[in-house]
Amino acid sequence: MLLIGGKMNTEILKIVLQLLGGLALFIYGMNFMSDGLQKAAGDKMKSILSLLTRNVFIGVLAGAAATAVLQSSGAVTVMVIGFVSAKLMNLKQAISIIMGANIGTCITAQLVAFQIGDYSWAFVIVGFIMYFFLPKYEKIRDFGQAIFAFGILFSGLNIMAAAMEPLAQSPVFSDLMLKVSDVPVLGIIVGAVMTTIVQSSSASIAVLQNLAATAGPDGVTSIIGLAGAIPILFGTNIGSTTTALLASIGGTVNAKRTAISHTIFNVVGTLIFIWFTPYIADFVMMISPSGDELNVISRQIANAHMCFNIATTIVFLPLINVLVKVVTKIVPGDDQEKSPMETVYLDYNVLEQPFAAIYLATKELARMAEMTAAMIVETKKAFLGNDLETAHKVIETDLIINNLRDKIVKYLSSIFPVETVTEHQSVTISGLMHVVSDIEHIGDNCKDIANFAVDKIAKGYSFSDSACAEIYQCFDHSSKMVSDSIEALNTGNTLLARHVKEQQEEMADMEEHLREKHMRRLNKKQCSPEFSVVYTDIVNDLKKIGDNCDNIANAVLKDINFRAIKDDGEKHS
Repeated sequence: MLLIGGKMNTEILKIVLQLLGGLALFIYGMNFMSDGLQKAAGDKMKSILSLLTRNVFIGVLAGAAATAVLQSSGAVTVMVIGFVSAKLMNLKQAISIIMGANIGTCITAQLVAFQIGDYSWAFVIVGFIMYFFLPKYEKIRDFGQAIFAFGILFSGLNIMAAAMEPLAQSPVFSDLMLKVSDVPVLGIIVGAVMTTIVQSSSASIAVLQNLAATAGPDGVTSIIGLAGAIPILFGTNIGSTTTALLASIGGTVNAKRTAISHTIFNVVGTLIFIWFTPYIADFVMMISPSGDELNVISRQIANAHMCFNIATTIVFLPLINVLVKVVTKIVPGDDQEKSPMETVYLDYNVLEQPFAAIYLATKELARMAEMTAAMIVETKKAFLGNDLETAHKVIETDLIINNLRDKIVKYLSSIFPVETVTEHQSVTISGLMHVVSDIEHIGDNCKDIANFAVDKIAKGYSFSDSACAEIYQCFDHSSKMVSDSIEALNTGNTLLARHVKEQQEEMADMEEHLREKHMRRLNKKQCSPEFSVVYTDIVNDLKKIGDNCDNIANAVLKDINFRAIKDDGEKHS
């Protein structure tokens, strides 16, 4: 008896290890395929990004498209929460995108439903060759990664299917499945708990599809059946909301509202449609391919998943304003104003989607650039107008600019290690880091001139009229270069970038000319020698500002600009 018991324990352990190993391969394959698809899509994701902030109907389509590419509704939801936190979209738009994400995630179940497990090793071999032997061709390599992962995914499914066959013959397991089938609430709980644990509704549904395609004790019918599988399916949707809830922790008020709306959407949808489970099962069987239950039930589950998510979206989309009011009541209040030292747009939760992370970085960089452009105007006012208050304001702003530089560079550096970063995105990140430094250097030069202004006011000295006129001229020229270079950075206007470079040549000539004029004034004793250093330092600082603008213009000419990244993303709430 002990021997028999030992053998049984060994068999159980073997089955459990097979199931977990197959599940691990599936999840790894799913994530690896998602990475490959995202890299292969590359800049195409920017087009989807531009749709994310439009009307609710477009939002549903964009959410579905983004999820289809990323193969993860959780990733899209986390990205949306990041955008809401950054105030790049409003709550209504965010909810519509999440609705679309629920539809987009059905693609994975449909892929699993195609019974191509027999060809999984063919995908592995082809993908392996493309990924490992053609590394020079980035697009081929990325598609190879997706195909390779697709094969691994189905290999994991095959392992799980093999493990479930002996498991289904167990009377204990069969009785458990019968209870789950007979008690829909129990099925919902099982689906929700399983998805919460593995953090992937796709993986949970894949397990469900494999389980349902396994014969029960009679060897003919499904161990759970379509009617028994549907409540579990509903539960997986509820379990998928935990990702959003976790991502919203520590986020803004609207970020929390977005996560809660996702939960309400899936929970209420389940509560509505659970009463119609038999009718849903009949409808799904009607629209699905006919044949032996074991051969078609995987497709039926995929179709049930699609029908449920589409139907729930149809029900809730007209009520989206009501949902906004409900979550606003649940999470009342407004977001507190952030300190100027804090970033507004950066969100580390979206790093796994580099295209979105880069987009948020450009928004923060654009904010930093606007502050810097205002600095040079204030600096001119402080120095030429002897305005002590404005001078101190410029010095304080420089501290903010320095802090933003550090945080933006750190954020951009954090994107580099992400596996889904493409070569083009790496170049963009490097270019943006150089731009950040150039903008910060402009702030430093403004601060230096502001300190000269403080010293000038304290000591009560003044320049000659001609010297003041020359400094005024330099200020105007530098200010124009700053505004033009930042506009070129924002718009990608290469003509304007070339004009900035022409302006820099003029600035270099101007500096040389002004130095000669100043020397002549000194020789004629028209200017005090003690102010000579201050004059030359100010002109030099303004020339350095021009140099930094020239560097920004060079970045634009190398296609490092915000337009390509932001596009229509500027159309936010």
